[in-house]
Amino acid sequence: MARMKKRNLRRKDGVWDPLSDSSQSRQRARTVPVTPQSASPSYRLAYIDDDFLCREELRPVRLQLELLKTEMMLEEYGINSTVVMFGGARIPEPGGDAWAAKNDTQRRNLEAASVYYEEARKFAQIVSEHSAKLHYKEYVVVTGGGPGVMEAGNRGADDVGAPSIGLNIVLPHEQAPNRFVTPELSFNFHYFAIRKMHFLLRAKAVTVFPGGFGTLDELFETMTLMQTGRLALVPLILFGEKFWRSIINFQALAEFGTIAPNDIDLVHFVETADEAWDIIARFYETVDPRSVPMANGRR
Repeated sequence: MARMKKRNLRRKDGVWDPLSDSSQSRQRARTVPVTPQSASPSYRLAYIDDDFLCREELRPVRLQLELLKTEMMLEEYGINSTVVMFGGARIPEPGGDAWAAKNDTQRRNLEAASVYYEEARKFAQIVSEHSAKLHYKEYVVVTGGGPGVMEAGNRGADDVGAPSIGLNIVLPHEQAPNRFVTPELSFNFHYFAIRKMHFLLRAKAVTVFPGGFGTLDELFETMTLMQTGRLALVPLILFGEKFWRSIINFQALAEFGTIAPNDIDLVHFVETADEAWDIIARFYETVDPRSVPMANGRR
């Protein structure tokens, strides 16, 4: 009997595993002579058959894979907690082109909104400097990985030599990894639901800058999870009070009765990066991270 090439039978997690691993079978399958049988799609190994994995019946498996891949890689990187930065993809950096503007009014507004790009960048710098004191295990910046406010967040971390996470998603436009995301922490998703789970799984704070439908979706998802007791009451900070109060009438919702009066207290409004970090720092000075309060979920 021909002897096989020796390999280390001790896995990375220390477990002894004498079985041949799937990567070996994948390599061997590539060396099989090409015949009508071996060229048939049915012959492909299931776990490397893209057409098979994309079948409708495999959706539960794809959902699980998107959850597992990011979770495993963040764990391997040693990241225990994050600070989330949501915000508009269309907001330019100061002096930059308002590329998404469709008319003069939008151009003026987007150019004026560049102040939020600058504050997002400063905020990420502050957060990342504190993360450095904890060996980049805690308070790691995470964004949607795209342009605008997301770029500013990753850029601020990069400014001070810190790692940052980018959770991209496949879209027809706007969404490609910005160049400031740490390459090893640049992820891509098909499922919005799994992406949003990863935003919040390690969140010690959530910051929200002006944005469009995607940002609103992320904000309301976060507020709903807090309101219903499914997410701890970590600091939820909105940059730009005038913007937020002009598009969401929180008081009207409370007066109408569709939210409780104290639900408005779920959010903090700030204008600057320093204000935002002060809220986070004071919160964790007074609250034990092992027992962050939860809403009771009662209406």
